[in-house]
Amino acid sequence: MSTKKFMYLNRRAPYGSVYALESLEVVLIAAAFDQDVSLSFIDDGVYQLVEGQNPEGIGMKNFSKTFHALGDYDINQFYVSAESLEERGLSLDDLMPLVWEDEDDDWAEKPSIKVVSNVELTKILSEQDVCLSF
Repeated sequence: MSTKKFMYLNRRAPYGSVYALESLEVVLIAAAFDQDVSLSFIDDGVYQLVEGQNPEGIGMKNFSKTFHALGDYDINQFYVSAESLEERGLSLDDLMPLVWEDEDDDWAEKPSIKVVSNVELTKILSEQDVCLSF
């Protein structure tokens, strides 16, 4: 079986619907099958990566910490729309510090999140074999 490039496009807020959690579950399944997995966050999807989430007041479980474990599954490509961040008054500093260990570089920690323009994101999406939107 050949490896395919899968992009999961996250467009919705982390709570209030099942889309964000279901995306994360599907990402883990794809990684288990050794696929090349990337995630992108656009529109309200950027809220999925905001640090310090506390959804207990709405009776939901905080699943945001799962993003920290994705590096263990060799998922270390997170693309965030610069325009979506700006429209919501957010910056890279508001997002979780997601890193991965690069064993080819003496286990150096490298950032997983890349803030890109929508034009750059469109190019990245065009290079994927499969794009799934949540």
